Order: sequence, then structure tokens, then C-alpha cells
Amino acid sequence: MMNLKKCALHTAVAMACGLGAQMANAGATITFGEDKYISAGFGFITSYSSVEDGAGNGKDRSSDFALDSARLYLSGSFNKYIKGMLNTEKSGGGSDVGSNIEVIDANVQFQLTPEVAIWAGRFLSPSDRANMAGPYYSMGGGYWANIASRYGWNGGVIGRDEGVAVVSSFMEDHVAVSFGAFEGDKIYRFSGVNAQPESRGTKDNLMYAGRVQIDFWDAEPGYYGTGNYFGAKDILAIGIAGRYKKDGAISDISNNLAATSAYKVGDYKAYSVDFLLEKKDVGPGTFSAEAAYYYYDNDNVFLAEQGKAYSGALSYLFQEQVGWGKFMPFVRYQKFDADGTTTINTAASSILVTDNVRGGGDAKRFEIGTNYVMAPYNAVLTAAYGKDDTSSTDSTNFVKVSLQMQF
Repeated sequence: MMNLKKCALHTAVAMACGLGAQMANAGATITFGEDKYISAGFGFITSYSSVEDGAGNGKDRSSDFALDSARLYLSGSFNKYIKGMLNTEKSGGGSDVGSNIEVIDANVQFQLTPEVAIWAGRFLSPSDRANMAGPYYSMGGGYWANIASRYGWNGGVIGRDEGVAVVSSFMEDHVAVSFGAFEGDKIYRFSGVNAQPESRGTKDNLMYAGRVQIDFWDAEPGYYGTGNYFGAKDILAIGIAGRYKKDGAISDISNNLAATSAYKVGDYKAYSVDFLLEKKDVGPGTFSAEAAYYYYDNDNVFLAEQGKAYSGALSYLFQEQVGWGKFMPFVRYQKFDADGTTTINTAASSILVTDNVRGGGDAKRFEIGTNYVMAPYNAVLTAAYGKDDTSSTDSTNFVKVSLQMQF
């Protein structure tokens, strides 16, 4: 007989997918026998923001409510060796994807040994910690700024790609190694640089991605990660990730906006190093620090997406509960030193042409705020003040209040 019960969705997902750290969203699980089940849940992030000079007249502050994210979670198990998941997300792509909802995860995991699994389908390719954690599992609720960590927003389907990967862990989950081959045909999906698909006369190459992570204190089992444990663990970890695709950057070019378009092709390369420290019982709470460095290169095809990036953040979770939750102030800084700007022009025949200009492409964001953590990952209210600054525009400040819920 089927047994319907309430449980933490992550319990099922961790068993099914090796997600490890993403351990909080409650859901419903239907069991059919030993190691046979289907779990379901959902989550969303909604926000209010006010941006300096953000109103339509360009002079007054904007005032907007938004649904930043809405996800449905499904996971299942045939037995202890074969698991799967299917997750959807409210799309930011509009007409680009033809729907407001798209599939972000659809994959199966074959657990060959306790240390080694094969993932196949659509899922997060090995990447930096910020991308592996995503907006629901970051240090500051709802964070997904697309400044330093760029692939999670621009690449694939919210950082996901179709492919296959070997996911492994050793030394009691203190060393994690993952490597895979992926389609990688949407590297600059939302970048606005008029990137062309590889069907434009280039060879059909795969994208390769890998990550190595070492945990010196508590272990971090699983593949998908988190940016903060809210005092559940002591973490000292460093990760190195990279991805490469031959002829992965393709743009339209044309001399003097001529009617006949040509293509400029370059290799896509991205490398990163990330660091996370989290220590419990530091005074009346938990102290956290994170930092990351990124290097992006595409053989000068898109200067706006080529360069170096940096990010760093500090937070402190007070253990004393106030009302329904605990306060967790944080501060974050990000910078992308792009090699230039990439603009799109229209030729005489209405062909879109990509132009690159050296310099003027830097972007920075500073944020200070606090989380009010009612339930880690599941119920988090965040209020933040920040400032955006680019080389080509005046700095603007913003205020944002977001609510993250997972059920």
C-alpha cells in the first residue's frame, strides 16, 4: 500500500540525486516500497525593489513588485541505484523559449558505487560554488546578480545543460570530483551579444566541464551545493572549476555594416576558484566568509563577456531567535572587469551585426543587508541596500526586500 507522508524533500533528493547540501524544502513523498518513491515540492522568490532613477521618466525612483523565481520539484527512485529528478522554473527568457515555464532539471543518476555516480540528461554542469548553489541556497536570500558568476544566468538553461557526467567523492566526502561532456549551445543565451548557434557553419563540438572541491573540516556530500549552512556545519573548503568548448563563441560581423554578414568564431573558456569558510560558535553565532575569482575568455569574439571577475561576502548568523526567526546580516561585493563592450547594430539589409569596443565594460555591485531566517532555505526574508556601478553609466542605488519560500 502506498504511504503518503510529509517529509523534507531534500531527504528524498539527497538520496536520489546526491544533492547533499540543499536540505530544507519540505514536500510530500509517496512510497511504493523499499527505495521506491516519488517526492514533490515547490518554491518561489518574490520581491519589492526601488531603484534610483529607475522610473520611466529616468529621474524618479522605481517602485516594483516582482516574482523573481517559481519552481516545481519532482524526484523519484526505482531502487537504491537508479534515481531521477524533474524541476521547472519560471523563465526569464520570454519569447526566447516560447513559454513562461521551462524544464531546468530532467535527469537520471546511476549510483555505480557509494563513491561514484553517472548523471545523464539536463542538469547543472560542474561549475563554481555560486552556480552550483543557485539563488535559493546562497548566503543572501535570492541573490543572483550575474556579475561575477555569469554562467548560471547566461549559460544553458539557468546554468543547466544536456549531457553526461561522472560525479564522485572520496575520503569520506571530503574530496569531490566531477567531470562531464555537454551540448553547450547556449553559452550566451541572455547576454544580449547576439551570439549565434553552432549551426552557423561551425563544427559541432561538445562543451567539457569539471570541478574539484576539497573540504578540510566537515564534509559536504552530494553534487549540487550551497553557499551557506546556517550554522549546521563547520566548513573550510576550496573549489576549482573550468569549462571549455572549441568554437563555442560565434558572432555576426560585417565591415562597415555591409549587407553580407560573416561570422567570427572563437573558443570559449572559463575558469574559477572559490573559497568558503563557515564556523559555528564564534561569539553568539556563526561566522561565514566566501570569495571567488573568475577568468572568462572567448578569443575576443564578445569583449563584454571576456575578462576577470571577483566576488566576496561576509555574514554572521545570530543564534538567538527573535520572534519567528534569526537575524543574519551580510555584506557582499562583486566586480567584473570586462575587456570591453559589445553592441548590436543593424545593417542595411536588417542583419544584426556585433561590434566590439575595447574598454568601458566594467561592472560592480555592493550590497549590505540582513536575512531573517525563519527556516533555513525554506523561509527567508531578506532586506538589502546596494549600489550598481558601470564604466558607461552613473552609479545607482537600490533597495530590495525579497521573500523566499519552499514547501
